[in-house]
Amino acid sequence: MKNLLRLAVLLFTTATFSQAGHIMQGVGAVNMSMGGAATAQPIDISGALQWNPASISTFNSKIINFDLGLFFSSPELSATLPAGMLGEGAPSVSGITKDDRGVSPMPALAMVWGKEDSKHTFGVSAFGISGFGVTFPEEANNPMSPSFNPMENSNPINYPQQAMGFGHLESDYMLLQIGVTWAYEISDNFSIGIEPTLNYGALELAPNPTASPTAAGYGISDKASAIGFGGQVGLFYESDGGFKLGASYKTTQSFGDLEFENTHLDNQKTTNSFNMDYPAILSFGTGYSNETIDLALDYRMVDYENTDGFAEKGWTQTGSVAGFGWKNINIISVGLQYKGFEKLPLRVGYTYSSNPIDEELAFFSTPATAVIANAFQLGFGYEFSDNFTLNGVYHHGSSDGKTEGQVLNPMMASASNPYGAIPGTNVGYEMTTDMIMLGISYTFNK
Repeated sequence: MKNLLRLAVLLFTTATFSQAGHIMQGVGAVNMSMGGAATAQPIDISGALQWNPASISTFNSKIINFDLGLFFSSPELSATLPAGMLGEGAPSVSGITKDDRGVSPMPALAMVWGKEDSKHTFGVSAFGISGFGVTFPEEANNPMSPSFNPMENSNPINYPQQAMGFGHLESDYMLLQIGVTWAYEISDNFSIGIEPTLNYGALELAPNPTASPTAAGYGISDKASAIGFGGQVGLFYESDGGFKLGASYKTTQSFGDLEFENTHLDNQKTTNSFNMDYPAILSFGTGYSNETIDLALDYRMVDYENTDGFAEKGWTQTGSVAGFGWKNINIISVGLQYKGFEKLPLRVGYTYSSNPIDEELAFFSTPATAVIANAFQLGFGYEFSDNFTLNGVYHHGSSDGKTEGQVLNPMMASASNPYGAIPGTNVGYEMTTDMIMLGISYTFNK
């Protein structure tokens, strides 16, 4: 089973990156172009399967969707050490390191089976619903280099571990979710839905702060994986006048432990376990449709504060990181589809997300900087025939300023300074994201 899921990960989540905490704001070109809003506005099957299983009851045919996007992110990591930190009389140092990860693909696959005269509708999906990843190279202008110049750009976070930095900082997390969905029409206007889910998650960290350091520092992990289970339930109501209401609850996706093998700078091998679940998400939505427009508005609450791996915070007694320490976030998604042009629907969407990272804990999230506050989307569809539609979207997202706090050190932790904050230091990160995605939707003849 795990080998089959690894193959699916390679096909469908080669690399995924989040927009809200580590939550993908939408799935597929149509849903992304609507800002991710779909809880009460099932414009396409991918958005419906992701955000409200009850809403697939609106589809009365067999439909298949496949989407593929190219995602570009530009995280920047910065840090400052005050004068004297590198030795008596040494000046302050500061610098910025830019991510050099490159382009990442984002695929999604979905299928729904519905019939005009049936109260039952079924669906299956394979989505990359979560991910983060950075690649920050080691700082060349560091105190261990003979040509070190503290007056030039010099980012102390990326100093070698021997110089109390992280060195080369890299992370890669991905989560594939496979869902099997059933919706039932209680009446012509009201439906319920349920979706059990099977998940596969994989994470690698360089260095790995979830493991205890040795005399040679923190080790570099292999890619550890785990399987998780969960589900989603939903309600969907559509009035005869075009107004719609929806609600869904995605449970915590509970995973087994990630089992890491770490290689340290002195080639010593160590192992450690870390548990990281996927948070529960509560969604409410409203929508309105007529012959010309489809309007959608969603609100989501993401429960990080009760999720293993995110609820915990601070250092363990052995100097490893207990967890990210993220707080709950609120997400607002709004989307509009204009259908005034024959066979050419146009879409615009906006997504807002609050920041899960507290200032005093910003240091712990340097491997997971993908926090986007504002995202804007423009999309279109072109109906080549009654069966075949091409959809596209362009996305741009940005942080709401820099997330920043002090550099933390477990050796300085105490009752009055529980996280080991180093006075006068600063670490911060911000980013922009861009994405283009195309998708095809095929409706089989009845």
